[in-house]
Amino acid sequence: MYAILDIETTGGQFNEEGITEIAIYKFDGHEVVDQFISLVNPEKEIQPFVVKLTGINNAMLRSAPKFYEIAKRIIEITEGCIVVAHNSSFDYRILRTEFNRLGYSYIRPTLCTVELSKKLIPGMDSYSLGKLVRALGIPVSDRHRANGDALATVKLFKLLLTKDTEKVILNQLVKADIKSGLSPKLLDIVESLPSRTGIYYIHNEKGTLIYIGKSKNIKKRVNQHFTGKTNKCKKIQLEVFAVTYEETGSELIALLKESEEIKINKPIYNRAQRKSIFQWALYESLDENGYLNLRLQKADGRKKEITAFTSIQEGKNALFRITEKYRLCQKLNGLYETQKGCFQHKIKECNGACLGKEPSTTYNERVEAFIHDMSFENNNMIIMDKGRRVDERSAILIENGLYKGYCFYDLNYQITNIDVLKNILIPMHNNRDTRTIIQSYLRKNKVLKIMKF
Repeated sequence: MYAILDIETTGGQFNEEGITEIAIYKFDGHEVVDQFISLVNPEKEIQPFVVKLTGINNAMLRSAPKFYEIAKRIIEITEGCIVVAHNSSFDYRILRTEFNRLGYSYIRPTLCTVELSKKLIPGMDSYSLGKLVRALGIPVSDRHRANGDALATVKLFKLLLTKDTEKVILNQLVKADIKSGLSPKLLDIVESLPSRTGIYYIHNEKGTLIYIGKSKNIKKRVNQHFTGKTNKCKKIQLEVFAVTYEETGSELIALLKESEEIKINKPIYNRAQRKSIFQWALYESLDENGYLNLRLQKADGRKKEITAFTSIQEGKNALFRITEKYRLCQKLNGLYETQKGCFQHKIKECNGACLGKEPSTTYNERVEAFIHDMSFENNNMIIMDKGRRVDERSAILIENGLYKGYCFYDLNYQITNIDVLKNILIPMHNNRDTRTIIQSYLRKNKVLKIMKF
């Protein structure tokens, strides 16, 4: 977790400056999860050149809180975080000075986006925040105000994280801080894991599997278990003795293996995934006017579903996309309640089935086309995707609509015969979850190739 901040000061002699404004954004590596922005009464005059630069004057700060009034909030929002700032040595020094005046020792690990930028984006004309973000095409407003500069630093830091593809520099800079949060046993386990896609298995001292997971970055995911604060994470940290893993290269294979092996091994900390995780399903029904409707409902094992979803929101989002792609009617699909025609008909994206303007036979053909596209029934296909190495590919076999298993093959060895593929296939069970995992993955992701036979 990162606390990305910017501070404006009164100016003046070294270590005698006072804070006039502070902005802190708590950032989890992907998005801002908390923020704190405030003017601060420094209880001293602001230097004229600073007033001209920032626009903050003494009159603006008379009713602002004094530093001791916001100190607790600053401690709370930065707790357990790495402090990130553009020229962090200045901002961190100012913060520590203010806390020292209160008799409190404020200590946090820090990262400097100036230093990171010099390493990750070499050759820039200037590394000042304003010139750097402009050169990188990062929008910035309210320059020289804490909020504007802190937001620009958040955007810059996101870019730096993306550019640090091997995470070598960031890992070197924060390694000591990460290590301080792990016992030697846990640290040794994490260091031995790959940063690749696959399945990981957490064992206790008896060798019993207590958790199975999948990730596109095994090392990062296991490290999260070992540094997490949830009850499950704390229990895993207490019981873990070893972590073994299997690389898959393909995220789809990792998802399928995770689902099957949880059901087989029933690890104690995978309780939620032992049963089906797809609690909502899409069904078809014929209405009184002869139109096929698609309806999202709680999964019912007694009814034949088209596909399933982990949540109602995921289902609604998918149904909106399906309705748009196949030019179906939002009203008939339960997405738009009205006694008249649906909104899509008004903007000419629905052919009028909601008003009986389109023949049911024509409309139903498109619904059936969607159902056929989603169905594996009588389908024979091989889904080809990435392997565990650059010279390898993976293959998933579906025969007569049933998921048979997966295999890996060398690029020099082309799969042209289904019998050859079956010889190297790792057999897996076909069930509702595996079918839904494959459907859902193909709906959201691209694979290298789908070969039908």
